[in-house]
Amino acid sequence: MEVEIVKVGSNKTLTTLTDLSPTATIQDVKKRIYKTSSKLYPERQALRVDPKGKSLPDETTLGTLQLKDEKVLFLKDLGPQIGWKTVFLWEYTGPLVLYLVTYLRPALLYGAEAASEPKHTVVHIAALCWSFHYCKRIIETLFVHRFSHGTMPVKNLFKQVDRVSWTSFSPDPDLHVLCLNCSYYWLFGLYIGYYINHPLYMPPMFGDLQMYLGLAGFIKNELGNFSIHLALKNLRPPGTKVRKVPVPTSNPFTHLFYFVSCPNYTYEVMSWVCFTIMTQCLPVGIFTLAGFYQMSVWALQKHRNYMKEFKDYPQRRKAIIPFLL
Repeated sequence: MEVEIVKVGSNKTLTTLTDLSPTATIQDVKKRIYKTSSKLYPERQALRVDPKGKSLPDETTLGTLQLKDEKVLFLKDLGPQIGWKTVFLWEYTGPLVLYLVTYLRPALLYGAEAASEPKHTVVHIAALCWSFHYCKRIIETLFVHRFSHGTMPVKNLFKQVDRVSWTSFSPDPDLHVLCLNCSYYWLFGLYIGYYINHPLYMPPMFGDLQMYLGLAGFIKNELGNFSIHLALKNLRPPGTKVRKVPVPTSNPFTHLFYFVSCPNYTYEVMSWVCFTIMTQCLPVGIFTLAGFYQMSVWALQKHRNYMKEFKDYPQRRKAIIPFLL
């Protein structure tokens, strides 16, 4: 079987591949193209039957495409790519490091005398909680999350694009995923750290009671968030793109699936609500509200996608807030 590869835009023939089997997949074709043009590694390619059509899934076989007599596939160069794991590692390492700079090196921001100023217990606990959260995210990125697409365009790293679907947080960024840019996480890490670790920071109004109640809630919701990530991971066998309706498991934290489609977001928001209560810090509250707004948008879209995709999807579920939203 012979297939001509034509570049989208220029309509010039890039190469003609011969001796292709009808059982060859689009991924196989991409590998053959890569041999003829080393710049076009498979992750950088999008192959289509029509120049303005949808990109073909890698597992599609040539025999199922019903190509015309000319047997032409159109190639769109997606540009330089970066691994999704790399993206998330950069995003999560930044706020961790910047916050710890404000905590461990106060003299850099507040002057030499700040290093000798005593810190309230809540300041130390806040640093531990912040570090735990972002270390957890880094570990999940490395060992828990499974990505349906291994890469994304480099140009998306420092800008926002429409995010339509994320089986997050096992995150499963599709081509429509929003890359929450590094600047969002990094600047908030510095902004929050600056105020909590400032020598003039005032501890919570209700003292230890408020601090420890907030801490207990934070820990509980972080455990819940991690439990949902594991449950989502186990929905998809390794190396596949199988999609299933997420359901509760024997883990009590996953019972939130009875009420919402995206309990990972619910736990995430509640973690930051508790962190806000614990620290009584306005910048944390702003961060929490911004995160809640964005996660609500994602959750509502994902909920609608679930309802369309699965006819037997539980009707009583809401998107992110039980019984309300």
